[in-house]
This record gives sequence, structure tokens and C-alpha cells, in this order.
Amino acid sequence: MVNILIIYYSTNGSTKKMARLIARGVEMVEGVTSVIRTVNNKNDDDGSDVVVEKSELKQCSGLIIGSPTHFGNMASPLKEFIDTTTAEWFNGDLTGKPAGVFTSTSSLHGGQETTLLSMMLPLLHHGMLIAGVPYSEKHLVNTKTGGTPYGPSHVSFNSDKEISDDEKEICISFGKRIATLARKLNS
Repeated sequence: MVNILIIYYSTNGSTKKMARLIARGVEMVEGVTSVIRTVNNKNDDDGSDVVVEKSELKQCSGLIIGSPTHFGNMASPLKEFIDTTTAEWFNGDLTGKPAGVFTSTSSLHGGQETTLLSMMLPLLHHGMLIAGVPYSEKHLVNTKTGGTPYGPSHVSFNSDKEISDDEKEICISFGKRIATLARKLNS
């Protein structure tokens, strides 16, 4: 079975909602399942998501990570988790697996792209194959809200704004893209 591990940290719930939308896209690909995990569930209102175990990194067929933007960078709880994956790095547990990143920010120029790039760097060190959102995704071309070729993004404007239809479709498409790549690599 091919499975995509989606790891996120969410401050106000937007990143968690994006993780769910991405998982929906993953599940649309035949023979692929999604596993949603958080790095810290203290902000998880309903306690619905389990905290990730490092052993799940080795077991996954692909990895997607998401974080709110904090000063143009990923949030510290996600960075703290990534910093504990040295053994997995030495063992090559993630080498050759597809990966992607997503973010939510409270302002239009809050650092979405730098956050996405900052999350890609450790994945590259792990030997992962990074995939973004291609311009063939029509919602990326048409969006007036979030979305970048580096990965899905959402602009929440201080948590006042729901995820837009374009942002939702970009998340779903992205999940399908990573799942399709993982399935092809595992066939």
C-alpha cells in the first residue's frame, strides 16, 4: 500500500484545514492512502490528530509538511521535529520519496514563498524529490488569494478569512500530484 504522510503544525486552524484538503486529494488516487499527523496537538481544538512518530517517516511512501508562516519561516514546533530526524537522515529513510510543502499566513506579503522554501531545505537534505504546483493547475493561474508554484498557500488575514475556492482546489490538486508521483515510484 502506498501512503502519504501529511505532517503539519497549526496555530489557528488554517494549516490543519489545508492538511485535510490535501489528504482529500491524496485519497482520490487509486491505491494511495493519507495519514495526517501533527507535531504538537496543544492547539488542536478537537484533539482529532495524533502526534507524529518518527518511525512513520520510514514507513511512508511520500511526505507533505505544512506550517503557518512565522516571520517568513516555518513555525518552531515543526522545525523542532525536523531537527530530531538526524538518524532518519543518516539511514536514508526518506531518500527518493516524493515530498511537498504548504503554508498559511495572516497577510498577503507575510513570507509564504520563503516559508515554503525553508521547509524544502531539510527535505532536500533527506534526499527527497520535491514537487510543487505546476502552472497547468488552472486555479493557480486564476487565484486572487493564496497559491504558489512552490506549494499550496492560504492568506487568512488574521484568521478572519476562510480558505478560498481556488486555495481549496490547489490543495486537492497538490495532494493528487504527490500521491500520483508516489504511486508511480512504487510501481
